[in-house]
Amino acid sequence: MDNFIFTMFEGLPRQGPGSNACTRKAFLMLSALPARPEFLDIGCGTGMQTVELARTCPDCRITAVDVHQPYLDDLTRSAASAGVGERITTVRASMDDLPFEGETFDVLWAEGSIFVIGFAEGLASWRRLLSPGGYLCLTEAVWFTENPSPEAAAFWNECYPAIKTVPETRAIAEDAGYEVVATFPLPASAWWDDYYTPLIKRLEELRPTVAGNLGAEALVEFAEREIAIYREHAAEYGYEFFVLRKKG
Repeated sequence: MDNFIFTMFEGLPRQGPGSNACTRKAFLMLSALPARPEFLDIGCGTGMQTVELARTCPDCRITAVDVHQPYLDDLTRSAASAGVGERITTVRASMDDLPFEGETFDVLWAEGSIFVIGFAEGLASWRRLLSPGGYLCLTEAVWFTENPSPEAAAFWNECYPAIKTVPETRAIAEDAGYEVVATFPLPASAWWDDYYTPLIKRLEELRPTVAGNLGAEALVEFAEREIAIYREHAAEYGYEFFVLRKKG
């Protein structure tokens, strides 16, 4: 069942909401980077954002980490095709046990991944990896309303009960030792173009192949439910991009 979660997203452009435009927008909010900044992309998946960062910052070097080797293999191929492969190194590792020395990176990047270990937990455990004044750029699920509908609330209470409003999430970041440089919401296109639309097609292909496999069937049904909830309640929640800077 766990392996099927990864298989379901293999070969897709993204494993969560996002877009190259949002990646570039967040990067352009960074200032005073060193001449050759070191990036760590945590939970990189197949690495659409990794390649875009390498294109946008031609002097950077990026270490991209994911626990699923086929995603890293996809990233290696796409980076080579884009002509940036020599500046991207892949490492298979878990985001809750990152094998790097402290203050190694100028920028940590985590699009759609910190929820795996939790927002507060990720902020606390990753902070040691940042050089003084370094940046942590990430996306996190948030409420855009203080009074979500019962249907949306029930869904998120099931899949990620830690979801909070943007002000509440900002406060957690500040308490964890970060300055909030900027935040902005991902547009609906960042959910549909490279994430849900390809995923819908994949789910249609998978459904007949998983008949009788109760675990896989449940995952397909949950993904379909997630898409349906977003279609009806996108105004109530979404992903917010947070550009944070290490204090002290």
